[in-house]
Amino acid sequence: MRVLQQTFRAIAEPRPGGRWQAEFRRLWPGYRRWFLRGGGHRGPSLAESERALRRHMPEFVPVWERLVELAAGDALAARFLTGWCPPRYLVGCSQAAWAGPDGVWLVRNYDLDPSLNEATLWHTRWLGREVLGMGECLAGLSDGLNNAGLAVSLAFGGRRVVGTGFGIPLVLRYVLEVAASTREAVAILTRVPVHMAYNVTLIDAGGEARTVYLAPDRPTEVATVAIATNHQGGVDWPDLAHLSRTEERHAALRALLADAAHDGSARAARFLAPPLYATDFARGFGTVYTAAWRPDAGAVTLAWPDGSWRQDLRAFREETRVVGYGAH
Repeated sequence: MRVLQQTFRAIAEPRPGGRWQAEFRRLWPGYRRWFLRGGGHRGPSLAESERALRRHMPEFVPVWERLVELAAGDALAARFLTGWCPPRYLVGCSQAAWAGPDGVWLVRNYDLDPSLNEATLWHTRWLGREVLGMGECLAGLSDGLNNAGLAVSLAFGGRRVVGTGFGIPLVLRYVLEVAASTREAVAILTRVPVHMAYNVTLIDAGGEARTVYLAPDRPTEVATVAIATNHQGGVDWPDLAHLSRTEERHAALRALLADAAHDGSARAARFLAPPLYATDFARGFGTVYTAAWRPDAGAVTLAWPDGSWRQDLRAFREETRVVGYGAH
């Protein structure tokens, strides 16, 4: 039975303008409530947040200034858009990257409450490099690729710790704006502080793949096995691990990469079935989309059990797709 429908949008806007402003007006009331409810009004000042952005992501500052202008100079929005020390938030996610005879792949499931999903695929050129990505936190991305042939994806790291740093969606946007390879991306992720534990999987057009384990309280770890779910090494949060089936999903990803009999499309199709595909939408843990990013082709296919949607950098189409989520 269908219990919820969501409209996915594909929007092309080289630099922030009226299209981004319209999305801001649509989404900001909900983000504002979340930001204040999570203690955003007690967090770092706007001046402190701007200093952090200028220190760690200086190339992004002109973009941030333009976004603030489009947000009518709202001081709370300006703080939010720096990405510095946001309230805590949890998402699920399974992701894996590999290179094979049929090309380079990064496939991920984005698992969360559908009502929290922006559902917007952006084609932008904010700092001169073409970026295709799924919007998150207005200025950030949950996953995407650029025309240099780099693809990235995030997953929650499964730990309660909260520290001083940036929310990961803005960091992923920054990585795709300035990095051209997995090596360059890892260097950025190693130096930019994050406020929670996250697992970032990357692969470039040359097939170099890594998973980077980020946390605010311990050194960054870089793994050559490019799979991730919602724990880092051992399980740190047993209740969440049980709810999200993170260990079971991680085992499924290991088996997927070990199975040389399947091509990339067949591997990607396995993300649409349990245990990788999550259906507990009533408790805010369902797969809102599966994305198969192809950094060597500059393309992505968003998929659901009842259909798919392909977009690419060379022939991007501004469209909408209505997706239904069911009760299970």
